[in-house]
Amino acid sequence: RGEPVIIFIDELDSLLGVYSSEVGGEVRVRNQFLKEMDGLLDKSAKWFIYVIGATNKPWVLDWAFIRRFQRRIFVPLPDFQTRLAMFKMYTKHLKLADDVDLEKLAEMTEGFTGSDIRDICQSAQLCVVRELFESGKALDKSAQPRPITMEDFMNVIKKRKPSVTPEMVRAYIIWNEKFRAS
Repeated sequence: RGEPVIIFIDELDSLLGVYSSEVGGEVRVRNQFLKEMDGLLDKSAKWFIYVIGATNKPWVLDWAFIRRFQRRIFVPLPDFQTRLAMFKMYTKHLKLADDVDLEKLAEMTEGFTGSDIRDICQSAQLCVVRELFESGKALDKSAQPRPITMEDFMNVIKKRKPSVTPEMVRAYIIWNEKFRAS
């Protein structure tokens, strides 16, 4: 009673979503969770418990559960500055060639999610590691992968599409407009 507690539930829809092919177990879990949330929201107690949930499918959440969240926050796709910061963060421990232009990469990845950007950086790194193994040089303990070049990033981006479409983004915006609580 006094120390704050944060409970974070990722993929909330998998626990509290409403699906057409439910069996009794899912309904019981959801009902028990709603009951527990009501207990947390009891204003007579001085609890410092905060429940935060994340979902990519807010429209499948149980309506009763949505009402119990005092705030609902839409997190938009990262803007240019955020994408640039992500590229810097995900590449800070990588060996980059001098020709790598993180600002250009941030420009080119408009519409990409944060996890898409992480995947791009990991895929570029894997390209040079794979090259080291395919050349047979990996058997030499002193061998190191070459620096990652802008071309490596470009090759990954050519093959990679954003994991969300403009239609999906519009669906999130519409849901947010309808159920916003911030």
